[in-house]
Amino acid sequence: MLDDEAATARLGAALASCVRASLKIYLSGDLGTGKTTLVRALLRAAGIEGRIKSPTFTLLESYNLSRLYFYHFDFYRLNDPVEWEDAGFRELFAGDGVCLVEWPERVGDALPPPDLRIALTHRDGGRAAHLVALSRAGRDCLHSIERVLAP
Repeated sequence: MLDDEAATARLGAALASCVRASLKIYLSGDLGTGKTTLVRALLRAAGIEGRIKSPTFTLLESYNLSRLYFYHFDFYRLNDPVEWEDAGFRELFAGDGVCLVEWPERVGDALPPPDLRIALTHRDGGRAAHLVALSRAGRDCLHSIERVLAP
């Protein structure tokens, strides 16, 4: 349970503990469930300084930290998975960058499988996050998050 925005930010910061090259994290949830808040907290905890913009209108914001690239996608405004293909994003998913994707369902089966899937929902005046690892990297990430958030 994520009681407030600060709890969502703590989860995002914990995610930064497992960031590594080629990691793919997909975030799903209704508007206002905290997807962008979570990504901003992850990027901030990873060491990104300055303004962290939402890619709602641009579809992609990228950040470089030393030799690690972060690609923050927001596919909310896509109407057809073909738009993803036309934008040329496939090569970014095949590289070493960390791909953080909001609204992955808008792209359908065109996206490669994620390492970690996070579903955010509204619940009891707050939010809930359901994390599912879909690869070894995803499982390593879950273990790292559990260590960071352990009391």
